[in-house]
Amino acid sequence: MIKDTNDRLVAVSAFDADDRDAVYRAIQSRRDVRDQFRGDPIPDDVLRRLLEAAHQAPSVGFMQPWNFIVVRDKALLEQVHTAFSKANAEAARLFTGEAQALYRSLKLEGIRKAPLSLCVTCDPTRGGEVVLGRTHNPRMDVYSTVCAVQNLWLAARAEGVGVGWVSIFHEDDVKAVLGIPDHVEIVAWLCVGFVDQLYEEPELALKGWRQRLDLNDLVFQDRWNSKPTSGS
Repeated sequence: MIKDTNDRLVAVSAFDADDRDAVYRAIQSRRDVRDQFRGDPIPDDVLRRLLEAAHQAPSVGFMQPWNFIVVRDKALLEQVHTAFSKANAEAARLFTGEAQALYRSLKLEGIRKAPLSLCVTCDPTRGGEVVLGRTHNPRMDVYSTVCAVQNLWLAARAEGVGVGWVSIFHEDDVKAVLGIPDHVEIVAWLCVGFVDQLYEEPELALKGWRQRLDLNDLVFQDRWNSKPTSGS
């Protein structure tokens, strides 16, 4: 039976100026933290708010494919750091010359320095075999999980908590450490901890790895590579 939910609609309007500015401030000042973590623990109520923010993310077919493994155990973190170190050495060898030297100079110590890590996963089976909205794009469940990561990241910025996304590891190595089932995909390893300082610009931009692209070069009008006309 199709439910009539029109009576559940509520009025909405734009945020007032202060609330709107706070949202944009969180977006613009969010950083990928690699080395600036303090060592003090994240209180349970703060962690709960971050996870609730992540859990409020949109998801295809409302399947909510995510799980969040909170990792504080030092022995487990050290095993994951070992897996990262192996993959990081492999990655360094893919670069040459100045790029390799710059890559090796980057401090990537979040797994050891942050008081906790979150392993964010995606279970593609959660919505059943046929998922509304995933019928023609099977990766929509992963995209949904990435939305949860972004929600958490922005909430963390508002809480004064830094987040660093670690992606340099072989997935099977980390699955073995945490006992993650074969069919479940690791989407993100997040190092989480309070910070007192953040770079004023993205760290990789400040250190000369890449610069932010001009938005005007990325916006097309109606068709690929068709630039907006003046006034549109």
